[in-house]
Amino acid sequence: MNGQGERIVILGAASAIAEATARLWAARGARLVLVGRDATRLEAIAADLMTRGAAQVIAWRLDCATADARPQLDQIVEKLGGLDILLLAYGLLGDQAELEREPSAVTKLIQTNFTSAVAWCLAAAAILEKQRAGALLVIGSVAGDRGRRSNFIYGATKGGLARLVEGIAHKLAPLGARAVVIKAGFVDTPMTAGFTKKGLLWAGPEKVAATIVAAGEKGGPVVYAPWFWRPIMLIIRHLPTIIFNKLNI
Repeated sequence: MNGQGERIVILGAASAIAEATARLWAARGARLVLVGRDATRLEAIAADLMTRGAAQVIAWRLDCATADARPQLDQIVEKLGGLDILLLAYGLLGDQAELEREPSAVTKLIQTNFTSAVAWCLAAAAILEKQRAGALLVIGSVAGDRGRRSNFIYGATKGGLARLVEGIAHKLAPLGARAVVIKAGFVDTPMTAGFTKKGLLWAGPEKVAATIVAAGEKGGPVVYAPWFWRPIMLIIRHLPTIIFNKLNI
């Protein structure tokens, strides 16, 4: 696939990573549906993407975390005229201390990052399975690779979602369709504005976007963004517990 005329749905299209990815697809003449809660923001992004070469851009106002995924996706795909790629890009980071104090915050995090995301993934998988083509791309996190004291609740949602996508990929593989989880590391976005950003481990949205676009063409079912997180997380996953427990990460 070269992007020309591809029919792409982006869930959480107002996020920094999603917008950067949409710009790359737009430059290749893709047809896009931007799904998100902020209609004004979506319209602004849509207008920008048209100037960048998109063949068509539809702004679709919807709260992905609470919507009934399957009928909504059916409507979106009908409007777009088909589905080649679905990118799931929405989610919450949450504050670990607050999450440990407030059960309601945990419920919201799980609903957003896992429960609703599962519904969208299964809805997309059903379409890809039927047409025996296309790709489901899900932005995950390296936080899901091993539970750490700093973000284990968030990490649990991302770890569970990664297992789901891997299973969908396994199911779709014999049919010619694909599913890929893109495990992002530290990304400089509004979501991480409160973090102290320094060092080579931080990447901009554009760097992750390039990885996502490449994942839409080949590879998977697990891709790290940027690539160097794969060996880093390999080491972290295999550290002996006695050493791991001494690390403040």
